[in-house]
Amino acid sequence: MKWVKDLSHFRDAALASSGVDEMIAGIEPSARPSTLTPRQIAREFHRLIDSGTPIRCAGDARDNPEALLSRGYTPKYKIRLFDTRYYLTNVRQNPDIRFFVAYVVQENPRTGRTEIYPRIFYKDIALIWRSASHFIRSEDENWIGKGEMRTYVIDGEEIEQSVEETTDLPLEIQTALETLSRKARRVPFDEVAIALVLRRGHDDRIEPYRDFLEPRVRARSDPRNLINRGRSIARFTRKNDPTSLRFAKGFEPDFERGVIEVGTSMSKLYGGRLKRFRVLSKNRKIQYLFFAAPHCVWIIPPQTTAANLTSYGVRAIDVIADEDLCIPGYEYHFVDDSEDPPVFVSQIPDGFAGAASQVDPSRADASPWLDRLPVIREFRCKILKDWRRRLR
Repeated sequence: MKWVKDLSHFRDAALASSGVDEMIAGIEPSARPSTLTPRQIAREFHRLIDSGTPIRCAGDARDNPEALLSRGYTPKYKIRLFDTRYYLTNVRQNPDIRFFVAYVVQENPRTGRTEIYPRIFYKDIALIWRSASHFIRSEDENWIGKGEMRTYVIDGEEIEQSVEETTDLPLEIQTALETLSRKARRVPFDEVAIALVLRRGHDDRIEPYRDFLEPRVRARSDPRNLINRGRSIARFTRKNDPTSLRFAKGFEPDFERGVIEVGTSMSKLYGGRLKRFRVLSKNRKIQYLFFAAPHCVWIIPPQTTAANLTSYGVRAIDVIADEDLCIPGYEYHFVDDSEDPPVFVSQIPDGFAGAASQVDPSRADASPWLDRLPVIREFRCKILKDWRRRLR
């Protein structure tokens, strides 16, 4: 992973109109990892604890949270965003996810006292880093909590689902997390950390606990914090028609003047080298992250540009958009033989699934849907085509 330094083409365009430079100047750049050595980071973290800063752990280590350090979960890296510090261990792996044990350091909004919150940051299939809200593990279930619940009406029936993007970590630290995850020559196997750090739920506990929900409820209580007055910023005017996508005025990605950062990374699932483009909306109230793989392009759920972060390290206010806007390049599409009778599972709109992945056959190519989205076509034409031309 690296930052692409030559953004002059995009920045010159962004500064071409009067006043635009001021809007971009007010946007937080992506955070970079601290230049301190791992030993210096560890000493700094220990000084925090020695000064009386409490560790608020939700998992099995809550009665003796400092034992996390003696068990090898001492941070090696640090990222700062706004008034929040993220301390991170080396990356780890269990059978399901690659993750960091992270310590989010913030002032408690109620007491004003600095506190330390151990969390689990893990990488999702869409290549976005998330902060797990809780976990379930039993003989019947093995699941990472994916944040707040929302009620949807589908074919006249009310259905509650996790709003997974409420656990997405800020776009401004995604590149730093990806960079740090690739530092390790050997990734240790770890089946212990999840239970030590996260609160365990019973088998049907999909909803997160109060410590995840309350900061979000509190933030939403002020209407000034809501994006587009709490309404969707993107919707489809016709069911199962990707070409019918429409954005609320001002919330469209600004491909002319709003591309503020570009990075690169690698993914075996997506066929090699990826480009990542962070793009502001035209009104500068939200931001997008576009991923461009060798054969597909997809959009990470957009986020506000505001600085309100919770103790989970995520934003307190989310941006509501139709979920079919942000389908990853490969998504679940398979027959679940573990059920009796077998159940067909798909998260790709009906009729738009491509070939199964050769890396993970349970996922299919979502490009037949994605490539028909007008915003993806515009991105390919205005940004990706020009970027590839300049790199030749």
